[in-house]
Amino acid sequence: MRLSFAITSMIALAFLVPLGYVTKQIAHDRALAEARYQADAMVAALASVSGNGSGALDRAVATVPAGQSGRLAVHLMGEPTVGTSHASAQDVQLAGLQGRSATVEAPGGLAYLQTVVLDGDRTAVVEVYVSDGDLSRGVGAAWLALAGLAVVLVAGSTLVADRLGAQIVRATRRLAEGARAFGDGDLHARVEPEGPPELRDAARSFNRMADQMVAFADAERELAADLSHRLRTPLTALRLDADAMPPGPIGERMRQAFDALDGEIEQIITAARRSAADRVPETTDLVEVVADRLAFWSVLAEDQRRPWRVVGGQEPVFVPVGESDLVSAVDCMLGNVFQHTPEGTGFEVQVSPRGLVVDDAGPGIRDPARAQRRGASGAGSTGLGLDIVRRVAETAGGRLVIDRSPLRGARVAILLEPVRGRR
Repeated sequence: MRLSFAITSMIALAFLVPLGYVTKQIAHDRALAEARYQADAMVAALASVSGNGSGALDRAVATVPAGQSGRLAVHLMGEPTVGTSHASAQDVQLAGLQGRSATVEAPGGLAYLQTVVLDGDRTAVVEVYVSDGDLSRGVGAAWLALAGLAVVLVAGSTLVADRLGAQIVRATRRLAEGARAFGDGDLHARVEPEGPPELRDAARSFNRMADQMVAFADAERELAADLSHRLRTPLTALRLDADAMPPGPIGERMRQAFDALDGEIEQIITAARRSAADRVPETTDLVEVVADRLAFWSVLAEDQRRPWRVVGGQEPVFVPVGESDLVSAVDCMLGNVFQHTPEGTGFEVQVSPRGLVVDDAGPGIRDPARAQRRGASGAGSTGLGLDIVRRVAETAGGRLVIDRSPLRGARVAILLEPVRGRR
């Protein structure tokens, strides 16, 4: 109903605004035409009384309706003005010199000036005053009538359109609700075709599109699962080599790394095998993930003599991201420090309800925008890591920020809107 009201109101305005302007212009032109008529009548009277003295001229002015109402004046060049003048002397003199008619502004309205040449080459200027009230006479009533007509038309059209369009509006609303639910992640959302043929066809097309998108996503995830499974063979060979290493911290660290990598691949395969439509929103504790990944990276930081510290993290910070995705993003942020800064370079990790910030004291990132593009980050990197961080941040409704850190190096931050609750 609101849509019908808006449309009919716009149509009414599109017609009534020009009509209102035309009505005002007609009233304006009508008043000026009446002034010209009065001036022409006075010119005819001047022709009959010319040379008979000022008394005859006064009587001639009094015979014209405009003169009787004090709206007419006759200006004889070099002689006193007969009648009531409203125009300025400069305008009257200019009209007499130019020898043509003119409309000039006067206090409270307009003055129509008409120049006439009398016998003896004398020039007279006939002035007819038109007040603002005369210029707009009848406009208010006409506008009121137009407004009443507009109200009747809008109300009637809205009621009729609402009756006729109730089915269309209902079908459109349900189609929009289904599309919104699908866009918000409910991959089971479908629309029951109803309404006119066009909307039924749109609903069927939407359902087909949704089915194809789910099938496409499942195919892509199945491919990812197959590729991840193919990593098992080289990983097994490397694990055998690691098991063959003599006991010691290096061998133990390598075996732990292989165990972590094997667990990550298993999680990828398990997650990829699930249909996209069967996935449910996940919530992960950012503090717990950061603590777990720092336990892993701290060993390498100790070997490379990198000073580091953690700020915050006293309370859980739950974010709407899956655990595996959040682990990947944190590893990319921490791994970026170890990969692109010299050994011995310190770093700082800040965890808060706003998200995660990693600062380092390295050379920094010269082109942050390029660093986020795959295959274009430079410095021997594919740019995939920061792209993963960006996608995880955007999936959670946040954003990736790359800037200069207080440690004079690079700052990589995920600014998220935390979701507090239970896992």
